Amino acid sequence: MLSTSRTLALGLAILTTAAVPATALAKHGADDGPNHDAGDDHGGRGGDDRRGDDNGGRRGGDDNGGGNRGRKLVVGSCTDGSTAKLKVKPDDGRLEAEFEVDQNRSGVTWNVVLRRNGRVAVSTRATTNARSGSFSVERKLADGSGRDRVSARATSPSGEVCSAALTI
Repeated sequence: MLSTSRTLALGLAILTTAAVPATALAKHGADDGPNHDAGDDHGGRGGDDRRGDDNGGRRGGDDNGGGNRGRKLVVGSCTDGSTAKLKVKPDDGRLEAEFEVDQNRSGVTWNVVLRRNGRVAVSTRATTNARSGSFSVERKLADGSGRDRVSARATSPSGEVCSAALTI
C-alpha cells in the first residue's frame, strides 16, 4: 500500500511538471541557457540609476571567464500580476545581485531595496523602461564568510509589492 501511494504521488508530480506550459517557464527566465548573461531578458537596464550601491555606481566585469558557476536564480512573487526574479552569483570575491521586475507598463518608478543577511545593502529607485515595461537593478554586494541570504523587495506607486530571496 505504501509503495502504491509513493508511485501514485511520483506519477502525479511528473504529470504536473510535464503539463507546465513552456511560455510560463519562459516568462520567468527558465528559458535562460547555462551561459545566459544576466539582464538580457529585456534588452537593457531600464531605469537603474546605480545610486546607493557599494561599488561607486560602476558595473563590474565578469572576471571569471563569463561562466555562471555558483549562480542561483529564484522566481519572486508579486501582489498584482507583475513578475520578478532574483539572480545572485559570486564574482571576484563579491556577490553580483540582479533583481528584475516586469510590469509590462513603461514609465513606472518603483522603490527597490536589496538586503544581505537582513541588512540594507542598496536602497534605490528604478523606472520601467519603454521597450519592455521592466527594470533591473544590478549591484555588487559584499560576500561574507559562509552562506549569505540575499533578498529584494520593490514597491510601486500603486502599492504593488514584488519580492524574492535566496541563500547562496
